[in-house]
Amino acid sequence: MTSRAIYITASESAKIKAVRRRQEITSKGIVYMFLIIGAIVFMLPLIVMVSTSLKSFTEINKYPPTFLPSQIIPSNYPEAWNYQNTQFPRWTFNTIFIIAATVPGVVVTASLCAYGFARLKFPGRNIWFILVLASLMLPSQVTLIPLYILFYKIGWLNTFAPLIVPAWFGGGAINIFLLRQFFMQIPRELDEAAIIDGAGHLTIWWRIYMPLARPALISVTLLTILGIWNDFLGPFIYLSNPDNFTLALGLNVFRDVFPTIPRTDYVMAISTLMVLPMIVMFLLAQRYIVQGFVTSGIKG
Repeated sequence: MTSRAIYITASESAKIKAVRRRQEITSKGIVYMFLIIGAIVFMLPLIVMVSTSLKSFTEINKYPPTFLPSQIIPSNYPEAWNYQNTQFPRWTFNTIFIIAATVPGVVVTASLCAYGFARLKFPGRNIWFILVLASLMLPSQVTLIPLYILFYKIGWLNTFAPLIVPAWFGGGAINIFLLRQFFMQIPRELDEAAIIDGAGHLTIWWRIYMPLARPALISVTLLTILGIWNDFLGPFIYLSNPDNFTLALGLNVFRDVFPTIPRTDYVMAISTLMVLPMIVMFLLAQRYIVQGFVTSGIKG
């Protein structure tokens, strides 16, 4: 009788486990289904852009339109890149130069400010930090005219200085906030041990905090690169010489090169070439980005 009861109990337990397993598989299946649908929706514009860049000019203007190219035309890419009255190699170099000159300033100054807010004690520290965060709510258009007048008076218009120099004065409020939150997670015992060994704050910042904050620093670097790569308003306001244009501004110029019949295939080819480096960069550094944001306490 006892063995029979034990046998029934084990059987019921197995059934319960089987039901729970089916429910878990079903719930995961529903979640994955929605994720796949969402991924398709978000990837659809990219797929259309790449597909259009590989179509012939005749097929693009054909009605009804086709989703995939009937004949792949890879020559659209070199033809668009070397199209007359365009300087895409020069514009690419300008963009990379601005990135190379801006990223060190953002990383150094933002991390210094973040270290000060995270570890140094000075009068009004919390008030100053609140003011830094409040600047995030200030639209960039509000400061556009004063900055333009300032750069005009000091002779910086039509140079890269307005796009580079401001990054060396704080690095941006969002970067300071991200790094400050990351630094707050580092144990204070490391500071105390370094101080006992005779280290100053700059040494602690450089020798301890910067190596430990690599995920957050990579996140800040990638966000900065992405912002510069896609920035249109800044170059549009401060640059007027075509030799100084960036890729984002050059793409807008390239769109207006065709006054009568737009070459959508060429425009989509250049757009694909412009998007591709950012996608590759994100895929390679995705782990560091997630780790940087999660460790900083910024969770979705």
